[in-house]
Amino acid sequence: MKCVEAKNGQEWSYLGGIITSEMAKKLTPEEWWRGVLTGVDPALPARTLRSIFRLIPNAPRCKFCNGPYQGIGGAIFRMIGKGPSTLTPQLCNQCYGFTSQHLGGTEVELTMLFADVRGSTSLAASMSPMGYSQLISRFFGVANEVFIRSDALLNRLVGDQVIGLYVPGFAGPNHRAKAITAAQKLLRETGHTNSDGPWLPIGVGIHTGVAFLGSVGSYKQAVDIAVLGDPPNVAARLSSSAATGEILISDDAYVPDIKLENLERRQLALKGKSQPVTVYVMPSVRTDLHSYRYDR
Repeated sequence: MKCVEAKNGQEWSYLGGIITSEMAKKLTPEEWWRGVLTGVDPALPARTLRSIFRLIPNAPRCKFCNGPYQGIGGAIFRMIGKGPSTLTPQLCNQCYGFTSQHLGGTEVELTMLFADVRGSTSLAASMSPMGYSQLISRFFGVANEVFIRSDALLNRLVGDQVIGLYVPGFAGPNHRAKAITAAQKLLRETGHTNSDGPWLPIGVGIHTGVAFLGSVGSYKQAVDIAVLGDPPNVAARLSSSAATGEILISDDAYVPDIKLENLERRQLALKGKSQPVTVYVMPSVRTDLHSYRYDR
């Protein structure tokens, strides 16, 4: 990425890091991540151009710089190294690399969506390894599209499980609702509302809590963006407890606008929890959610 020397002797890049050499260097990793994840004065790369990049079609876009991935704009941005990262498609290659300069993170309230394949062991045994890998790749592709369009910061494929993280800085204050709506969309896209059943059986868990989110790795070299703490463990265990076509939503992820009080409630004994966890059980068919928009 081409750089020029500013008057004060600092090197500034044309696109990937405008205004970041001064602003970001004055921040600790925790301060930088807090601004990015909460949306309060974030020191993002190309911050001065984000509003301009937003005007260039087409969505989806990099969550940091707003660079487009598709259409003519996407083709141009790929030529300058701002195509989607293969590790986290919600960030472009340059912006994902930018996170390695801020090894560390912060505690932030976020909503986590975990989706597990049900009966994966028997399913894998009934198929060839190549056939099963193609099925999981299809699942990941569908989940990736859902997560990108619902403003998840990033997604992960861990074995037969996908993970979407909804933080205020990118999903907005209604991150709980966006995660729930995304879960409904994911069930529809995997065929759970079809009369002949899903092409892949999954269960979903959604939980909101304060967790550590940031870059982890060796000294001065981040290798991944991770979410750590008890809340992601709860979300993972909820997804493992969900039956095929079910979304288990914790009390902490409760959203009054979606009328969760009309749903079945359960008390679950989760590993590592001394007290039962209350969840709302949302089936795959929920007509009153179909009009609930991601951008609401």
